[in-house]
Amino acid sequence: MISKEVVILHNPRCSKSRKALAILKENGITPEVIEYLKKPPTAKQITQILQKLNKEPLDIIRKNEDLFKENFKAKSYDNHQWVEILSQHPILIERPIIILGEQAVLARPPEKVLELLQKIVIPK
Repeated sequence: MISKEVVILHNPRCSKSRKALAILKENGITPEVIEYLKKPPTAKQITQILQKLNKEPLDIIRKNEDLFKENFKAKSYDNHQWVEILSQHPILIERPIIILGEQAVLARPPEKVLELLQKIVIPK
C-alpha cells in the first residue's frame, strides 16, 4: 500500500496511455483511472494539474489533433483562455498525465512515469 494516491488521466484508446497504466500496475500501483474524455476535468482542475506539472497550457496541447489544427492553431490565447478551451475540448489534452500528490508528470514516453514512481514512499 502506498502512502499517497496515484491518479492517471487516461485514454484507453491510446497506446502510450495503456503502456503508462501497465507500468504503474507492474510496479504494484493501482491508480485511480480517470477517463478524461468521458469525465473532462474542469478549468480549475486543469489549472491545478498544470501547476503540478510545472507547465503552461500550450505544453500539454495535442497540436496534431485535427480539432486544434482546424480551430486553434493560427490563433492566440492567454493561459486562462487555453485552460477554458482544454476544459471544453478535453481531446486536446496530451496524455497520459500521472498525478501523485502535488506532483505530476506527462508520461510521454510512458517510461517517464518511473520518474514519479521514484518519489513514492512505501511504508514498512
